[in-house]
Amino acid sequence: MPPASGQQPSLDEQIAIYQREYRDLDPQVEKVVNALSRLDRRMNVAYGRQLVTLGLGHAEWEVLKELVMAGSPYQLSPGTIAKRLGLTPAAMTHRIDRMLAQGLVTRERDPDNRVRVIIGVTDEGREKWLQVMRKASVFEEELLQDLTRVERALLGELLTRLLRRVEHAQPDAGGRLTDLD
Repeated sequence: MPPASGQQPSLDEQIAIYQREYRDLDPQVEKVVNALSRLDRRMNVAYGRQLVTLGLGHAEWEVLKELVMAGSPYQLSPGTIAKRLGLTPAAMTHRIDRMLAQGLVTRERDPDNRVRVIIGVTDEGREKWLQVMRKASVFEEELLQDLTRVERALLGELLTRLLRRVEHAQPDAGGRLTDLD
């Protein structure tokens, strides 16, 4: 029986519908893939809500994350950030301009190469990054609270194996894909 109008079917209901329409379907594969997809979507919504409470958007978070991951002194060229995020130079410039206005980043000429620009994290930007991490840590602990340490470790290993397979099969799929827009 299909779910009520506007209501998403349960995972088991969705798989039953798929099997009805496509008899060669492996229900175990579908359950894993659809559970991951639903979990990803719901986690993205939750993270987005947390960002909004801190006055950030996902776009700003991505840039702050890349700069912090670069390590002290938390600086990268706009081109490097754009490449890592799968953005065009124009999109990166627009994003950086917004973040400059918010006081989250700095934009300076490289003293060793005056043609080159360097983007850095301000103290305010680093504090925003830390606030996001604190909120995310609480959310993630709550998400995994029903799993034992052994189950968490096993789940982490299994998901990492899946990620490696996808990254190997589609190495260009890390950023925005223009062919999907």
